[in-house]
Amino acid sequence: MSRIQKRFADLKAQNRTAFVPFVTAGDPDFDTSLAIIEELAGAGADLIELGVPFSDPMADGPSVQAASLRALGAGMNLPRVLDMVRRFRKGDAQTPIILMGYYNPIHAYGTARFAKDAGEAGVDGLIVVDLPPEEDEVLRVPALAQGLDVVRFVTPTTNDARLETVLKDATGYLYYVSITGVTGTKSFDENVVRVGVERVRKHTALPVAVGFGIRTPDQARAIAGIADGTVVGSAIVDRIAEGVKNGADKETIVKDVLEFCASLAKSVHAASPAAVVE
Repeated sequence: MSRIQKRFADLKAQNRTAFVPFVTAGDPDFDTSLAIIEELAGAGADLIELGVPFSDPMADGPSVQAASLRALGAGMNLPRVLDMVRRFRKGDAQTPIILMGYYNPIHAYGTARFAKDAGEAGVDGLIVVDLPPEEDEVLRVPALAQGLDVVRFVTPTTNDARLETVLKDATGYLYYVSITGVTGTKSFDENVVRVGVERVRKHTALPVAVGFGIRTPDQARAIAGIADGTVVGSAIVDRIAEGVKNGADKETIVKDVLEFCASLAKSVHAASPAAVVE
């Protein structure tokens, strides 16, 4: 059983939803970013989505775009992201790490070589925003050979025919996008998300994590009553940006981000699906 499968299975046995924070690797610099992810599990993270900085992150809103630019400006690239995961694994052998990014850097790296290096570094899954199911075999096959899941997206506009395509050969978990649009730009409608997640669950036993538009502990709690995982990204990235803007030192930025993540995790873990239904 993979780390991703085991974590979701353990949480299901506890009737708990996963808290899944997203941070951009290398934002605002390598050392600060590493210090954050090394402590996320202690702040309540069940899985970690680690963004691979890219110069044209088309699915991301202003916050994550800015995070990518800060990271790239600090010298971050795909090999250094893998190095960050290797260093993370020296202290944490249990928390699943999912890399989230775009296909261009992976293509340039070489898909088979990347899958091998990512697996050896300790990566558990990949979310490649601009690689649709019809075209992901080039990465999915070598990734699965290395024990890596390629996580696929489901959106509010995914019809039944498209859903069948998305679910074919899907592994790990599904990422349900709660809104139409890019990250961090608008909020979600709880009832619409509930209907969407319930529809997906009729067709698959894979866990469903919900992201986009979740910014506060209350919003995280609402999603925790619907989904198997609650993903928060832009709101966390904004904490880093605020620290940089204010000239905060590494320790202050790390402390602020971890305290915010702990508040999100507390809300997520306090809200089981059963409790909300009742």
